[in-house]
Amino acid sequence: MEKEFIKLFELFIAASLINNFVFTRFLGLCIFFGVSKKMETAIGMSITFTAVMVISAALSWIVFTYIMVPLDITFLKIIIFIGIVAAFVQASDTIMRKVSPGLYYKLGVYLALISTNCIIIAVPLINAGEHYNFLESLSFGLGSGIGFALALTIMASIREKLELADVPRPFRGMPIAWITTALIALAFTGFSGLITL
Repeated sequence: MEKEFIKLFELFIAASLINNFVFTRFLGLCIFFGVSKKMETAIGMSITFTAVMVISAALSWIVFTYIMVPLDITFLKIIIFIGIVAAFVQASDTIMRKVSPGLYYKLGVYLALISTNCIIIAVPLINAGEHYNFLESLSFGLGSGIGFALALTIMASIREKLELADVPRPFRGMPIAWITTALIALAFTGFSGLITL
């Protein structure tokens, strides 16, 4: 039992810090740059993104293990995983519109982009490819979501400060955002020797 917990913890740390999808795999950058301008939208997107990621990882594992493998239709996993993610994004879209209309309108088009985001699709595909069990899939999904949330909040806090900084004209806007992301990604390489999986 203790060995299983250690493996889950290592998987979580690896997904959130060591193999962070934004800073080490460079996936999901469209949402990352679009939503990280303000802390409020970054936190809202982080919560939504993590919830969708964990739920879609769990559902994708169940569908893959109990339906696709027995029916030998694993070649359809990308299409089926996209369908599962799209259903949950639509549900979260509807819930957010009712619960927090202000945040819903601030997130705008980026909320709809979650359904085809490469990170969201990558998690169930990696789970299936690595043959993770249910708890490992949840741990990997949660770690990936927390890693994306960490990336968003770090970047949003820096970009809010950059709005007030005296940045040279050629570097204002996206150029300084790219440079900042590169520096953060460089810092994240320091986690690379933390756990060996």
